[in-house]
Amino acid sequence: MALKIRLSRGGRKKRPFYSVVVADSRQPRDGRFIEKLGTYNPLLAKDDANRVTLNGERITYWLSQGAQASDRVAMFLGKAGITDMPAQRKSVEKAKPKAAALQREEDKKAKLEAKKEAEAQAKADAEAAAAAPAEEEAPVEEAAAETPAEETTTETSATEETAEAPAEEVSEEKKEEASA
Repeated sequence: MALKIRLSRGGRKKRPFYSVVVADSRQPRDGRFIEKLGTYNPLLAKDDANRVTLNGERITYWLSQGAQASDRVAMFLGKAGITDMPAQRKSVEKAKPKAAALQREEDKKAKLEAKKEAEAQAKADAEAAAAAPAEEEAPVEEAAAETPAEETTTETSATEETAEAPAEEVSEEKKEEASA
């Protein structure tokens, strides 16, 4: 008879609770077992003392009788110091991102850099624009302050008179022609 130390699921829907049991390997996961050796509650925090409880004395007995621990139970036993920590499977090659994912990552970084450069350029342009008009407006304001306000009004009124005078002369000439 092949013995396994494995998890047997209990609890309700979406609220798992596992018992660590020793059972015949031919029995179903939640079926008949020989002895209950501990519990595992995945809903508790990882640092909680009640997340995994084990009866170390009985586990060592069953291991001496030839029982084999499942991968998950072997991790629990290794962390508890009952057995050596099992070797972790190295599926690094499988977990690495593929070429398309790497290309998307590079494109994303390039877009982010371009956006940062554009923002920096826009900020520099805005600062330069803010500094340049202030320098240009100052001489214009000084020139306007030097010329008196009366001179500017007389100049505009004189130009208005010259613009209106030819129109009046033309209209008088048309009236004379029309009457003749």
